[in-house]
Amino acid sequence: MNDTRSRQIVIAGAGVAGLTAALAFAERGYLVRVFEQAQRLEAAGAGIQLSPNATRILRQLGVLDRLLPAAVRPEAVVLKEAATLRELARVPLGQAAEARWQTPYLVAHRADLQSALTARVAEMPDIHLITGGRVSGVDTDSHGIAATVEIEGQTIKAEGSLLVGADGVWSSVRALVDSTRGTASPRSRFSGELAWRTTVAVESAAGQAFAAIGAADCVTTFLHPGFHMVAYPVSKGDAFNLVAFSRGERIAEGWSGHADPGILASAMRGTAPGVARLLEMAGPWLTWPLHTVEQKQSWTTPDGIALIGDAAHAMTPFAAQGAAMAIEDAAMLADVIADFPADQAQSLQIWENLRRPRVTRVARRGTINRLAWHAAGPVAIARNLFLKMRSSEKLAADLDWLYGWQQQKIIRR
Repeated sequence: MNDTRSRQIVIAGAGVAGLTAALAFAERGYLVRVFEQAQRLEAAGAGIQLSPNATRILRQLGVLDRLLPAAVRPEAVVLKEAATLRELARVPLGQAAEARWQTPYLVAHRADLQSALTARVAEMPDIHLITGGRVSGVDTDSHGIAATVEIEGQTIKAEGSLLVGADGVWSSVRALVDSTRGTASPRSRFSGELAWRTTVAVESAAGQAFAAIGAADCVTTFLHPGFHMVAYPVSKGDAFNLVAFSRGERIAEGWSGHADPGILASAMRGTAPGVARLLEMAGPWLTWPLHTVEQKQSWTTPDGIALIGDAAHAMTPFAAQGAAMAIEDAAMLADVIADFPADQAQSLQIWENLRRPRVTRVARRGTINRLAWHAAGPVAIARNLFLKMRSSEKLAADLDWLYGWQQQKIIRR
C-alpha cells in the first residue's frame, strides 16, 4: 500500500459514530472523507444520554466544550413506580458523578450533540464532509480500498486504507462486509418494542404535568409491567425529553413514524393519574420501531472494512448506551489502527476482539434492565426489595465498569 493511501480513511455516515470516527482519525494524522447519503445533516431522535465513558472521549476530541452550553448535568437517575409514584432508587450524578468518574454525565438534545460534532469537524482541515453521497460498493486489493460513491447521479471512487461503516442500523456497508466473505448480509431485526417520544417545553402544561410527578433536574424512569418511560431535561433545561417503551407491532422502518396511541394508552393502564394525565397532554407522540443487529456477524474484513456503532451492533436502548458504544468504537478503532499501521488486518481483528466482550456485556445489561423495569407480581416485589436494600453509593459502584471505562494502551509482543 502506498503511503498516501495508507493515511486516508473513508467513512460512510455522518451521525454520532461517523463524525466521532472522523475526529479520532484526524487527530491521529489521517486524511478523512466522510460521505453522508442525506442532502443535509439531521439528527435522528430527540434526547440522548451521554454517560462519562462517552463524555471522556468527547472531551479528548475537543467536542465536549462545544456541547456543554446546551447540555444539562442531571443530579441523579431516579427510578419510580408508575402506579404509585413511589421512589424506588436513586443513583447520584451531577458533581458526584464527575468526582467518581472524572467527567460529567450529560443529557442533551441529539441535535445539539450533532451540532457540536459538526462544529469540531469544521475546524479540522484534514476532514472533508460530503453530503448527498452514498457508498454503494467497494473494491479491495493490496493497495487498500476503493469505495464506490454515488453523488447526484454520478459515481466516484474514494480510495484509502480503510472503509468505516458508520451508517446505522440499516447499514449498506454491512452488506459489503459479507459480500467480501461470500455470505449473505443479515438484515436488522425488529425487537418487538416501540419507542414513543416527544419533547415538551418546561413552561407548557405538559411540562408542568411532568414536573408534578418527576424530578425536573434528574433522569426519571417510571416502571410498570406494560411499559417504562424515561424523562429528562434537554436544550439548556428549557424542555423535557420524554420517551416511553412498549410492546407493539412492526411499523415502517425509519427513525420516526406514527402508530395508534391507543397501544401506549393500553400499556399504561393502572398508572397513577398524574402519569395518565402526562400521556394525554404531552402528545402527539412520534413512534419508532426498535431494531437490533445480530452481533455474531463479523464487524471487520482483513481487506480493510470496519463497522462501528449501530451498523455493527445495534441494540435496544435500555442501558442508554447506544451512542456511548459508537463513540467508544470510533475512538478505539482510530487508536488501534494508528498505533499499529504495519499490519492493518491484524489491527482490525484485535480491535474487534477487544470490543466484542464489552458490547456484549452492555447489551446484556440492557436486557436485564428491561426485564426489571417491566416486572410484575413477585418479581416486582423482589426487585423493589433489592433496590431498597441497595444504597445509592452501591448503585453507583455497580456502574463503575460501565461509566469508568477507559481505553487501555495495547502492547504488542
